[in-house]
Amino acid sequence: MVVNYLSSYKAVLFDLDDTLLDRDNAVDKLFFILLEKCYEDIDDSTKREMLQEFKEQDKRCYGQKDKTKVFEAFFDSFPPKHRIPHNDILAFWNQHFPYCFSVNQDRLNILNRLKSQVKVAIITNGTVHRQKAKIRSTNLHHYFDTIIISDEVGISKPDKRIFELALNKLNVQPEDTLFVGDDLERDIGGCQNANIKGVWFNPLRIKNDTEIKPFAEIDSFDRLLSYFT
Repeated sequence: MVVNYLSSYKAVLFDLDDTLLDRDNAVDKLFFILLEKCYEDIDDSTKREMLQEFKEQDKRCYGQKDKTKVFEAFFDSFPPKHRIPHNDILAFWNQHFPYCFSVNQDRLNILNRLKSQVKVAIITNGTVHRQKAKIRSTNLHHYFDTIIISDEVGISKPDKRIFELALNKLNVQPEDTLFVGDDLERDIGGCQNANIKGVWFNPLRIKNDTEIKPFAEIDSFDRLLSYFT
């Protein structure tokens, strides 16, 4: 039985990548676009090996503005038939990656139900161009009262000031607000530095080996609704 602790809360803030959006699935889609453009006649076993390497390179460079390193390191490991010129890699990433994202209807239904009861916002690290393109391509901009992108405001998570900026924009107090995110340090640690309760979105049920203790932990989005009914 879920006790209704949070029915008096007035706002829910969300992380974007790997919380609202499945970034891992988007990286898969980008890889296959790259494969079609740059490689020929690759067997399935090699494709799996290449995908693993591509995702490792992406993980190492996650959060960096210049994604050129991801492609260059990948090309060094698996020389392509048609290599994208160094100066064109960033444009390729920006042209394709934001449109590799999708949101399932169940998640949108949950956002609609939350929006009918509380104010909702996004706080995301990343560049303005990429994050806005992801949000527009998935129509998420229709669901939120405010959207804060680190590159646009000059502050990044886990800096507590970016969370305080959201509170000011929504005109709510920390004690009336929840933040939902997948990253323990940037999301949960950051929001708790601003005295906002952090809900750790952990669909893979990863063990928490940090000293950060979330207010709550959920493995699916529908679990959020149980706090507001």
